[in-house]
Amino acid sequence: MTTAAPTPLTLAWLNDAPAEAALAALDGLYEHSPWIAEAALRQRPFTSLAQLKHAMVRVVREAGREAQLALVRAHPELAGKAAVAGTLTAESTGEQARAGLNHCSPEEFALVQRLNAEYGARFGWPFVLAVRGPRGEGLHRREILATLQRRLQGHPEIELVECLRNIDRIAEIRLNDKFGAAPILGNPVWDWAEQLAVHTDPGYGERGELTVTYLTDAHRACAAQLQAWMRDCGFDEVRLDAVGNVVGLYLGSDPSARRLLTGSHYDTVRNGGKYDGRLGILVPMACVRELHRAGRRLPFGLEVVGFAEEEGQRYKATFLGSGALTGHFEPAWLDQQDADGVTMRTAMLAAGLPATLEAIAAEARDAARYLGFVEVHIEQGPVLAELDLPLGVVSSINGSVRYLGEVVGVASHAGTTPMDRRRDAATAVAELALYVEQRAAAAPHLVGTVGMLEVPNGSINVVPGRCRFSIDIRSTTNEVRDAMAADVRERLAAICERRGLAYRLEETVRAAAAPSDAAWQRRWEAAVAATGLPVHRLPSGAGHDAMKLHEVMPQAMLFVRGENAGISHNPLESTTADDMQLAVEAFTHLLDALSHDTP
Repeated sequence: MTTAAPTPLTLAWLNDAPAEAALAALDGLYEHSPWIAEAALRQRPFTSLAQLKHAMVRVVREAGREAQLALVRAHPELAGKAAVAGTLTAESTGEQARAGLNHCSPEEFALVQRLNAEYGARFGWPFVLAVRGPRGEGLHRREILATLQRRLQGHPEIELVECLRNIDRIAEIRLNDKFGAAPILGNPVWDWAEQLAVHTDPGYGERGELTVTYLTDAHRACAAQLQAWMRDCGFDEVRLDAVGNVVGLYLGSDPSARRLLTGSHYDTVRNGGKYDGRLGILVPMACVRELHRAGRRLPFGLEVVGFAEEEGQRYKATFLGSGALTGHFEPAWLDQQDADGVTMRTAMLAAGLPATLEAIAAEARDAARYLGFVEVHIEQGPVLAELDLPLGVVSSINGSVRYLGEVVGVASHAGTTPMDRRRDAATAVAELALYVEQRAAAAPHLVGTVGMLEVPNGSINVVPGRCRFSIDIRSTTNEVRDAMAADVRERLAAICERRGLAYRLEETVRAAAAPSDAAWQRRWEAAVAATGLPVHRLPSGAGHDAMKLHEVMPQAMLFVRGENAGISHNPLESTTADDMQLAVEAFTHLLDALSHDTP
């Protein structure tokens, strides 16, 4: 074969090209660091671009700290001296120009220089950011400055990892350019998420925050938008059900065939992110759009549900949307009031929903009519980001138990009460919190959190007489969770007995663990492997609609890596169009494999 690299590159050529020619073709992916591509090319042949990307990422991660620091330091400052002098690489020049960094105002330029100097002094390396952003089209310089200011406050070890992650993202985008590749399936998913995020509850949009709670105007606007998109994608039936779920049906070749159920929620926590829940609606929508465009029918129906409520933000009715499908809607929910005194029944009627138990009960699905339930979800944690993996297969959704408690002692003068005479409620809870941390850390796949601590009417010169607190315990199995819960209750009693305190502890939530169905988990594993990525299994510590569907049918989930160390329930929640592309590809592989398995 010819050693001249084609434009754009192809995997077939790269796999067969002489080492020197292949390395030359990949020049410029990493700043002044050809050793990364050189090491990755030793793993040829590659079956997918994703596999090649991951091979280079692993080279960086396994290179050792000194090599990693050298790689970071090989990058130029943003709008720094090299940019002014015109000595950047061609790739960096184009990327910084695309972000408008060559058009900074004098004030912006001065700010960038000051922040660059502060960052370098603090960390000892230049600030690195993939300025082409999660969609690959470029961040605005306002976003770049805000990110630089935020990350300047980070811990050095965490910041080094962030720099490496951004370097990997820069290389990914550059590799796409060389191969003429674009996430044509991931881009619309990213765009949909952005467009859906323009709808937010009153009082939040003014602060640039995303909050969508059950049956508000913003919530109803999201439902209307999802229905419009589903129709545009080619769903055969689209409707709003009795609790506000958006239901789209793409019929199989036999309209009476059983269906695969999928979806997630479109409500959000307060000041949350754009992808939690919503990704699980948008990814299968993209799959249906491709099926419709190809004029293809599956041997089973595909039902996509945008669940109206999962977060329990406006009413204490978590999993309301999926609960309606499983037949577990609580009648008392209709009479619950929100913070403004509006009952759920009133909110439903205002939204044009029937608000009757009969109509809601009619939404319960006959599990015999379904093959199972699958859900795509952003990970909401750091595991995939730390492993540099775009996708992960969920092995189980953790079971959880939550408590609200209060310890009661005696409020007394901080100056006149001797240390051995105190009945301090706050230090007792602090002791308990440390025990929760230590007990959870002693076992795998077990987490414990004291997330709320409050000293009512606390004062700087008063020994706390009361302390309210919460406890959240989660594990992949109910048995491990319950064993820790018993130990925590026993330790609380012992602490209060020793310190002469009273306490109360109320269990507020108990959710059973939901292990993934083995057959469906294997289907997700095969789908991930088909993209060329290694398969990684991990439990989910967060609750999901799949937990409710687990009560009536087999379920399994696919996780998508989150940016910014996987943070979620936060405006920094993010993922890239390339990772969304892989999620759509994996979902498509699952549908294809299921088509062969379904009579």
